[in-house]
Amino acid sequence: MSSLHYLFGKPACKADLRTVNSDFIVKEMLPFSPTGEGEHHMIHVRKEGLNTNQVAEILAKFAKVHQKEVTYAGQKDKNAVTEQWFGVRIPGKETPDWQSLSTQDNTDAKANEVDLANKENTPRLTILSSQRHSKKLRIGALLGNRFELTLRNVSDKAELEKRIQQVMQTGVPNYFGEQRFGHQGKNLIFGQQMLAGKKVKDRKKRSMYLSAVRSNVFNQVVSYRLNHHSIAPLTGDCVMLAGSKSFFVTDKWDPETLARLSSNDIQLSAPLWGRGSILPQADAANVEQAALIALTNDLQGLEQAGLEQERRPMLLKPQALKYRFEQDTLLIEFILPAGSYATSVLRELLDYQDVQEVARQQRVAEQQMQASMQAENLQKAQESTK
Repeated sequence: MSSLHYLFGKPACKADLRTVNSDFIVKEMLPFSPTGEGEHHMIHVRKEGLNTNQVAEILAKFAKVHQKEVTYAGQKDKNAVTEQWFGVRIPGKETPDWQSLSTQDNTDAKANEVDLANKENTPRLTILSSQRHSKKLRIGALLGNRFELTLRNVSDKAELEKRIQQVMQTGVPNYFGEQRFGHQGKNLIFGQQMLAGKKVKDRKKRSMYLSAVRSNVFNQVVSYRLNHHSIAPLTGDCVMLAGSKSFFVTDKWDPETLARLSSNDIQLSAPLWGRGSILPQADAANVEQAALIALTNDLQGLEQAGLEQERRPMLLKPQALKYRFEQDTLLIEFILPAGSYATSVLRELLDYQDVQEVARQQRVAEQQMQASMQAENLQKAQESTK
């Protein structure tokens, strides 16, 4: 991610993110309300210190169903406090007492909590509500996510406030965040190895690796274009209608079309690669082809995997953004559409340090050092007995 182009240049202001889990709060926004009847149970939870798959496992065990019967609209971070929806398919009229999954009163949430470990940033699962629904909850079935973030030890408030105003006016590159690529980019590495011929039997892993490769292609095209042309429109641009996946090619940028772009009625786009002809034309097509020269193997692999050409907006503009400072701490809130990343907004604002990720890397380094020392001591012991 560090090599990707910054729209306003790399930020000079520094800050700490995720000193504690509650510094990163995410709340899912559904585009519908549960119907109140049907074999699918919509469970609204608040989780902390747990990943989405761990919660799905807990719900499946409690409902006595296979984990494949538990679905969700999107993955959420472990080191955060997130309010998320799950769907649990339970054929028949049986309704589990979801609230009994909790045992400890929590008056603030008007629900109960279950403590799953006794340590700082203790993992917790809170059942906020439960209601039947007529349809399965599917991946991507979200209107968006509301973020409430706290950044500590801000080094330059004036510079940061200037950046926030720029982002509010123009937006940020709509990059897929580092979460998509796994720790140290391993999902991308494994995905490229898979496309080169390495067998991966697990369907979920295959899908995850393909997504990482495809997301990297998108990021590289956006970065190349912004680096060479900034946000200027190009002849033959494939533009998307705001709030939809519909698109059309611009033969020319006349005053009316430019006005639509300025008002965010239409958006510049970049490819989610797959089979089919290149969608942009003329200058826009030439720029994308130049950006893709070094990714030929990835492109062929994505096509052979059966993915189809799609588009994704090149820029991301946070909605309902508001912020305030408390001494050297920034509290900032905004809404993003489903599939967009708060970290992509933050990287344009701050040169931030993810405190919990740094701590994780330190733990891994210490474990590797201990393992190396143990191996070295074992080897010395074996040599001394000879």
